[in-house]
Amino acid sequence: MDLNFLSCPRIICNAGSLTQIGELVRELGGSRVMLVTDPGIVACGFAERASSVLNAAGIANQTFDNVAADPPMSVVSEAIERARSFKADAIIGLGGGSSLDTAKLVALAAVSGQSIDSMIGIGKAIGKRLPLIQIPTTAGTGSEVTWVSVLTSAKQEKLAVYAPQLLPDIALLDAELTLGMPRKITAATALDAMVHAIEAATSRTRKNLISDALADKALALLGQNLPRVLEVPSDLAAREAMLLGATLAGMAFINASVGSIHALSYPLGSHFHVPHGHGNALVASPVMRFNLAAAEAEYARLARVFMPGKTFANNLAAADALISAMEAMFASSGLETRLSQLGIPVDAIPTMAREVTSGLTRLLANNPCDMSYEDVVTLYEQVL
Repeated sequence: MDLNFLSCPRIICNAGSLTQIGELVRELGGSRVMLVTDPGIVACGFAERASSVLNAAGIANQTFDNVAADPPMSVVSEAIERARSFKADAIIGLGGGSSLDTAKLVALAAVSGQSIDSMIGIGKAIGKRLPLIQIPTTAGTGSEVTWVSVLTSAKQEKLAVYAPQLLPDIALLDAELTLGMPRKITAATALDAMVHAIEAATSRTRKNLISDALADKALALLGQNLPRVLEVPSDLAAREAMLLGATLAGMAFINASVGSIHALSYPLGSHFHVPHGHGNALVASPVMRFNLAAAEAEYARLARVFMPGKTFANNLAAADALISAMEAMFASSGLETRLSQLGIPVDAIPTMAREVTSGLTRLLANNPCDMSYEDVVTLYEQVL
């Protein structure tokens, strides 16, 4: 077996653990921290809370709060320059996937001097990074434990940097930071994490025993706790289970890779600013049904993990039950379920399909079934 599994060296999962960041920064040798976040996190008061903890520990800090969804390359460049000007010797990412992805590139480029353009791709980043702590505020992207950073070019193209240096020193999971998340964001990010687990478990190229184990546990935690969190948003134990599930899903997919659900989701984000988790949820069901011919056995296995104790007549029935369960969660989430509801016109489908089949072939290669341009058009039309 050819297995090369990479992981974040330290994960802290404890409600209220944001109060530890001062001592953690000191352990990493930092004394000047730049906090990378977005305006929403500032409005929640989380950035100020983090800054207060750092101040109490005697650690100089500055907040960069201009991160936007699907972070534009220009914003990432601005954050890098701010970190250099501040002479930051440690970086903390605080927020959703966009803030965490930006923090990774800041930590690396602030000291390496390498341009972002030259990092795009797999293994093209050079040099070491600053000490990095990642603190997610959503149970979704898993970015706190991955070595990929996704950003958007000036031409609205999705670009990605894959580099082991992007793995943080510490992923800090504080479920208190997910309390108060709006229902739609809670649902979208959870569905995103479930897709990570499902695509990791069915990857044609890189799935392995470790990623399968992580994907299974992630799907169980997310599937069994999302209904509870949507019903009782203040349930901290359920929130923590979802946060840990999203992290496990992130560890699974970054090693096994993702497939066509992500490929079809990316143009929705880059062209129409559909949040990534919402985009994944929109196309998950049709893509999974398309993949049944090759992925039936894996979907059936995941269904038994997702719905423990339930019996199925055969693998096809189990696989269909998994897809139906995902559809039901999406329908009850409050999220828009059709492209047309998001203002995406039918005449945008050919352009998006060409982008998928020409620019995202690395993801299509991982999909259980081959997928043509015509297939992608049909799948988009099914959710129009």
